[in-house]
Amino acid sequence: MSDRIHATYWLETGDDPARAAETIAGEQSSGTFVALATETPELKARSGARVERLEVLDHSATPSLPTPVRSTRYTRCRLELSWPIENLGACLPTLMATVAGNLFELRCVTGLRITDLRLPPAFAAEYPGPAFGIAGTRRLAGVDRGPLIGTIIKPSVGLSASETAEQVRLLVDGGIDFIKDDELQADGPHCPFDERVRRVMRVVNEAADRTGKKAMVAFNLTGDLDKMRRRHDLVLAEGGTCVMVCLNSVGLVGLRELRRHAQLPIHAHRAGWGWLSRSDALGWDYAPWQVFWRLAGADHLHVNGLRNKFSEPDDSVIAAARSVLAPLMPGAPMTAMPVFSSGQTGLQAHDTYSALGCADLIHTAGGGIFGHPQGVRAGVEALRASWDAAMAGEPLAERARRDAALAGALEFWR
Repeated sequence: MSDRIHATYWLETGDDPARAAETIAGEQSSGTFVALATETPELKARSGARVERLEVLDHSATPSLPTPVRSTRYTRCRLELSWPIENLGACLPTLMATVAGNLFELRCVTGLRITDLRLPPAFAAEYPGPAFGIAGTRRLAGVDRGPLIGTIIKPSVGLSASETAEQVRLLVDGGIDFIKDDELQADGPHCPFDERVRRVMRVVNEAADRTGKKAMVAFNLTGDLDKMRRRHDLVLAEGGTCVMVCLNSVGLVGLRELRRHAQLPIHAHRAGWGWLSRSDALGWDYAPWQVFWRLAGADHLHVNGLRNKFSEPDDSVIAAARSVLAPLMPGAPMTAMPVFSSGQTGLQAHDTYSALGCADLIHTAGGGIFGHPQGVRAGVEALRASWDAAMAGEPLAERARRDAALAGALEFWR
């Protein structure tokens, strides 16, 4: 494996593509806006970013992004750059500044999106990645095969801690595997974190004592570092088996420090992903973005869901999930569990399973469970039945003929 860092971009420029590529490489390593005597050939050879590949794809008469420098033709390219790891060492925050720093702002750039990232083994040596991943999550949730059937407690504001606990009671009595806080619910005055954890875990522990099955609850502890550590310790002390954090809110350092401290799986929410990705001409593909968070310690990563309520197309969702399941590098798989959410029901089970070829995932449905006309238990049973049918290669309608909960769900899953 190369000891260099490699990043691939979709680039659009109104400049000569080769000149634009060199400008980007210089900006992100040894260069500046004018030639300097101190940037010697030796220095550039040692520390400069290298243009490894520049492939012209097509052209456009108009720029994708606003630009002060007008042109009659804008060239779109595939650009691969590499850097010696000696420039930064195995440091994720500096890596972020290197591959996704000032290059987006350059005048010659009218479109730029990071599409791939390959790292040398030093990063795997420095960052241990997920502590639990797929195997550890399955063990703690008591789910040996199939997806973890999950849901989200909403509304994120308004429900008290006791009301939240009552919703959890319905879910655990219905056999749910996984429950998560909403990303907007952390430590608000309506539902304080400490009280929520104690009330919810009382319900979860009582159900576990009765049935032998403990639902995994991802409590959203997003906050300052010291508060996240203390909140984690409370969840652990109360018998909880998962914590949740909003990645873009706490940043790489926040997740890294939580990973150092944590003794529980970290459920990572990507809230804010749209402003990083929604424009095809700017930002990130999911595959390179998730590399940072897996290395920093995320055990579960949200990937949206098929036929979701947002703008992301299905092929992008599946590509994201595959990237989370793929090894990060040879000898360092560090696989995490993809989390499917957003307008999900059992109607997506067959297509999700077919596209991934496995069920190593968490499938969360809110209204798809709570809205079942026969109640929450039937909602859980129907979602699980849809996955059993998918993994058995059985059509959903055929399974519904002998499964009353699934038959009832098909009346409102539309």
